[in-house]
Amino acid sequence: MAFQDKTLKCKDCGGDFIFTAGEQEFYAEKGFENEPARCRDCRGARRRERDGGEGRAPREMHEAVCAQCGVTTQVPFKPRNDRPIYCRDCFNARK
Repeated sequence: MAFQDKTLKCKDCGGDFIFTAGEQEFYAEKGFENEPARCRDCRGARRRERDGGEGRAPREMHEAVCAQCGVTTQVPFKPRNDRPIYCRDCFNARK
């Protein structure tokens, strides 16, 4: 399937941006079904905002015990008893 560059409209700024053939191929390989809704600048701004931009309070961390090695670790979500929680090392080893 040959992809061709497409011009899309950003849902945040309203500007046009190019969804390149290479990006479309990447999306298809990853199984993404939706085209991007934001231009590169708006995606970056949204990511920076989400990841702790200016004036944003740091994430609240919660203590938990790793289900595999038993070490106490911190996670950015409130632990529930219905799912195991892993420390960073055990989590990465399971990938």
